Amino acid sequence: MLAVISPAKSLDFESTIPELQATENYFPEETSRLVGAISNLSKTKLKQIMPVSDNLIELNRGRYAQFFDQPERAAIFAYNGDVYTGLEAQSLQPEALDFAQNHLRILSGLYGLLRPLDPIRPHRLEMGTRWAPRYKKLTDFWKDKIATQLVGDMAATGQRVIVNLASNEYWASVKPYASKLNARIIEVDFRKDSPDGPKFISFEAKRARGMMARYICENHLTDPTALLGFDSDGYAFDPSTSTNDSLRFIRS
Repeated sequence: MLAVISPAKSLDFESTIPELQATENYFPEETSRLVGAISNLSKTKLKQIMPVSDNLIELNRGRYAQFFDQPERAAIFAYNGDVYTGLEAQSLQPEALDFAQNHLRILSGLYGLLRPLDPIRPHRLEMGTRWAPRYKKLTDFWKDKIATQLVGDMAATGQRVIVNLASNEYWASVKPYASKLNARIIEVDFRKDSPDGPKFISFEAKRARGMMARYICENHLTDPTALLGFDSDGYAFDPSTSTNDSLRFIRS
């Protein structure tokens, strides 16, 4: 069983992290090709494909211009958004990190697919970017490479099961090739109880995805039915609005 999560825009390359042996990225050639193409873009073009503030444009132009001179950090410790607040990777025990390395994957616009200990450098490139070298959008650039790698990684676990904890934007790099996966894909929905019924709150759902990833790794879960016991931060499984492959958890 593999759990799949999204990366984060926010990065942390400053805090103290455990000293662990880095692993090799799956797609170094593709990453280098993207870096080379982005570093040649004008500021105007970069702003077209990355609609952020001028300060962030300058920051990322500098990152890509000297990309391979930048520091590296294991992906699970480098990303710092809501999902990773829920994951709390720095407090995971070594056994849980070992399990994560084999059972947790991070989708990435720049790196394609990452294991927790695969190194990344500071960057910003969202999977929904409507640009790529020789392609109209980034998901077209990656084609079926991410899905193919997931097939191999699932085989190593002995199960063809994916727990999809990624956003729609990032899962779009895999979804068109779902038949190629030949796997059971479990979708997970997190809601907050309200007088008007269960409500989706984006940042809370992101944090809950990280908490479920942590729950899987801490408890070494390989049986999908064990997911139903997830109860972090007041969440509880709601059987009345769930199906076999679409699980809903509601927080009171």
